[in-house]
Amino acid sequence: MRTIYHFWLSAPSRMVRVALAEKQLDFHLKIEETWLRRPAFLALNPTGEVPVMEEADGAILSGARVICEYLDEIVPEPPLLGAAPLARAEVRRLVDWFETKFGPEVTDNLIGEKIMKRFLRLGTPDSRAIRAGKSNVTYHLDYIGFLTERRKWLAGDYFSLADITAAAHLSCVDYLGDVPWAEHEAAKDWYARIKSRPSFRALLSDHIPGVSPPKHYADLDF
Repeated sequence: MRTIYHFWLSAPSRMVRVALAEKQLDFHLKIEETWLRRPAFLALNPTGEVPVMEEADGAILSGARVICEYLDEIVPEPPLLGAAPLARAEVRRLVDWFETKFGPEVTDNLIGEKIMKRFLRLGTPDSRAIRAGKSNVTYHLDYIGFLTERRKWLAGDYFSLADITAAAHLSCVDYLGDVPWAEHEAAKDWYARIKSRPSFRALLSDHIPGVSPPKHYADLDF
């Protein structure tokens, strides 16, 4: 069976977990505390980052997008990248948006300060970074609302890796209760549809030691 090295509130790790579940592929999860810099893990991925996927035959893949695109090639149904070149381009554009904009502007500021600093014992959270993360999340929710008011899903008519990437990041921030859903109904409706998918249920049952999520976190009806 394939093994996924991950961390609870790693959005890239969550992307891979949802993609695997969408493909109905079995896998074993292994928590990797990346800050420990284990030599055995660094031998799998010299960057020392999760996610890493180890196939049953020993093949190693690292990086969420690499793993997800690989999964889409080996198990074409259901497709997560789109069937046509323009559709795939739009999915990739939005994946890039949430990886390179939402991640640094929101996830890193909130998860990094509130959670990772605690594990790394790097002192108290930076209140300026937290304020920036809370401010930035609002315009990303506006963008999700803009897209979903014009499309069924973020990239078009079909659920895709774009939805998975956005929801993976939002689920991490939502674990902290830092998503102002009440002010963004269109984004909330989209996320409620994501939460109801069987592939997403395992994420909603995650519990980080010493940190409890808000009551609505695992509630499919908010």
